[in-house]
Amino acid sequence: MADSMSAQDRLDLIYENLHERLKEEIIEDVIFKQNRSLKIYWGTATTGRPHCGYFVPMVKLAHFLRAGCTIKILLADIHGFLDNLKAPIELIKYRAEYYRFVITSLLKSLNVPIDRLEVVLGSSYQLSAEYTMDLFRLSSVVSEHDAKKAGAEVVRQVANPTLSGLIYPLMQTLDEQYLDVDVQFGGVDQRKIFTLAAESLPKLNYKERAHLMNPMVPGLSGGKMSASDPDSKIDLLDPPHVVEKKLKKAHCAPREVEGNGIIGFVEYVLLSVDSLKNGGKGKFVVERRKPEEGEPLVYEDIATLKADYEADK
Repeated sequence: MADSMSAQDRLDLIYENLHERLKEEIIEDVIFKQNRSLKIYWGTATTGRPHCGYFVPMVKLAHFLRAGCTIKILLADIHGFLDNLKAPIELIKYRAEYYRFVITSLLKSLNVPIDRLEVVLGSSYQLSAEYTMDLFRLSSVVSEHDAKKAGAEVVRQVANPTLSGLIYPLMQTLDEQYLDVDVQFGGVDQRKIFTLAAESLPKLNYKERAHLMNPMVPGLSGGKMSASDPDSKIDLLDPPHVVEKKLKKAHCAPREVEGNGIIGFVEYVLLSVDSLKNGGKGKFVVERRKPEEGEPLVYEDIATLKADYEADK
């Protein structure tokens, strides 16, 4: 499909539904001047079980693939271990294989080509002598304050933090170089690490990369969707009756759009998934509870849905 798209159409698809973009000129130089496939990496620490929140980055990865980008997915097994022992070292290997299967399956379900998709295990290169030396070099130009600040929204915060939490953002910075990409993509909660990478890599005589960020969709309970809070998310392995139970308990206050996890999921996942699978504009249908209430409501844009919800239609 990318072969039939203009450069501007590819760029528009890459930018669709993003929360923020840093150093767009790097991306646009690749698309318009170099006329080659944009190389993007997205990483995930192999900690808890993937949940429905993963559909948010998966939709964007599907957009990138459809736009002809080359995608590297980093299964950050060592990062998972460093983040306050979220993933016991003995389980890392098995969790990484599970993540590989789940993420690949999610992308296949969205009807996008995966011939430009590569899944990389962090430990396959992060234990090399060259990488370790670069980690030492990077630690000599990044202050403790900046490393702690960079990881504040990503690394688990505890009363007595270990040094591993400072290494985490440094490794994520180096991964841009070792994965040989133009862009790192992640949630807006990664912004401080992205800023650290942009400022630090040139100090090692490595090129600066662009950064793309998707929004953080609220959880079902109204706060951040978290693997540690079972009521805030739907696990990919939850059976139908559990999904139904969680949806009925979801925070979905009448007329309130902000912080509404259900509306956020419709906006950033369901409309886009329908578009990817069926072509054209995505649709979201709200069935009426009673026949006398009229025809089902069909939405093709989130603005109309939000307006109707605020008006309590």
